[in-house]
Amino acid sequence: MKFVKPKFFREWNDIRKEGGLKLLLKQKGPIVLVVFFLYYLIRDSILYILIPVLIAKEIITCA
Repeated sequence: MKFVKPKFFREWNDIRKEGGLKLLLKQKGPIVLVVFFLYYLIRDSILYILIPVLIAKEIITCA
């Protein structure tokens, strides 16, 4: 299965492969850390907060 990757992510990945994380942070700055933090914040909020709440309210069932 092929995932759709945004253009900026492909560019960042090429920079990381070429020169590592240090080069990526040097070229793109702290925005990389902000995007990384927000991605995991949103993902974990859905996984560990939203889904259990919906299960508890019986909106999502396992049957």
